[in-house]
Amino acid sequence: MTDSPMLADELPVHLPEYLTRQRWFAAKGRPVSAVSVASVTPLVESGELLLDLCLLRIDFGDSPAPDHYQLLVGRRSEPAPDLEYATIGAVGDRIAYDAMWDQDATRWLLNAIRESRSAGDVRFVPEPGAEIPADMPGRILGVEQSNTSVAYGDRSILKLFRRIAPGLNPDLELHRALRRVGSEQVAGLQGAVEGLLDGRPATLGMLQDFAGNSAEGWAMALASVRDLFAEADLYASEVGGDFAGEAQRLGETVAIVHKELAEALGTGTRDGAELGSALTARLAVAAAQVPDLEAFVPGIRAVYESLSGPVPTQRVHGDLHLGQTLRTPYGWLILDFEGEPSSSLAERTRPDSPLRDVAGMLRSFDYAAYHQVARTGASEGEEHQLQQRADEWASRNRAAFCDGYAAGAGADPREQETVLKAFELDKAVYEVVYETRSRPTWAPIPLGSIARLVTHTHSSPAV
Repeated sequence: MTDSPMLADELPVHLPEYLTRQRWFAAKGRPVSAVSVASVTPLVESGELLLDLCLLRIDFGDSPAPDHYQLLVGRRSEPAPDLEYATIGAVGDRIAYDAMWDQDATRWLLNAIRESRSAGDVRFVPEPGAEIPADMPGRILGVEQSNTSVAYGDRSILKLFRRIAPGLNPDLELHRALRRVGSEQVAGLQGAVEGLLDGRPATLGMLQDFAGNSAEGWAMALASVRDLFAEADLYASEVGGDFAGEAQRLGETVAIVHKELAEALGTGTRDGAELGSALTARLAVAAAQVPDLEAFVPGIRAVYESLSGPVPTQRVHGDLHLGQTLRTPYGWLILDFEGEPSSSLAERTRPDSPLRDVAGMLRSFDYAAYHQVARTGASEGEEHQLQQRADEWASRNRAAFCDGYAAGAGADPREQETVLKAFELDKAVYEVVYETRSRPTWAPIPLGSIARLVTHTHSSPAV
């Protein structure tokens, strides 16, 4: 039988070192004062594989508010060699590891959702009418993100949320809302895993249709930039890998999703001055953490302080970028409606301007172009030329995306210059903090974008 008290007592010894190696652990750089197991829900209690769903509590020296993370813990006497990467450490006479890498464990999860099982406070909930495959092992997807996903053949994909907060996760909430209005711009919802955190309902995972034979927008954009860099005597519009047509279609897709969310969940407004004050407060916190931002604070604040009047709001994606998109043979799909990972659940579920999503995509086009320059290892003269090529690619695709969005929405986002620029700056400031903590060599990308945006404060966004 599984021994939950032993797991809760012995697992935390291994967790500080293990967590710092996981990209989904968002507290890197913060002073962690304690790591503990908040709850253990046994799923498989006997046999060679023991399986438990653990919620971890992370306490910090700089805040009284803890974070909670989810870990599906498998324990075996002799884990297979392919589980070495996922190893956490010894617990009793077994080795504990992240069971999302274990095909037996992921098969159990799929069957649990299909059969509407429950274990303790954890419920596995199929969507009405969903066709869920049976007894199929999952294959973990190689791209590390803020959550962990496994694919079941070409039919289903299960996402385990890593950072957990009480309340209905917006990714599940918005997919259910879009399912009600028959959206074809998102992968169909098949089911969910729901539980409790501190006695309150919490979303632990969700199962969706798997978009087979598809390509990630980020990978497509990078390939397009590489094609441009390889053709020194051609303009972006002349290169075979030109992405502008796809950028335009993607813009239209995002606009359609915004219309569907407004239909499903309604609209409202937010006072522009109040929005500017909130953005200014976020800026002050970021600038205190990253000294490189200080020189840009006056210019950024000037944009925020110029916001006024009512700003239309509705539910939006909240963390939209090229990595949250898939190009299928039939069109674009939008993924991962969880919102900005570092924000509270209340902030992520608050209605916001659709221009926040537009700004996120514009920032992503910048990233696709300029991070390629840094990766080339070019000489100073060559780098200057590549920078000009990157400027060309980014401007062309930013404009194409806005053209597509205007066609889908019936209004051009560039006509709301100040609000769009404010959201671009807010996203870039967030990026500077993230990159400084996690990928310092990438920090010049958002810093360069901030410099361009504040230099042209009184002109149109560079799209």
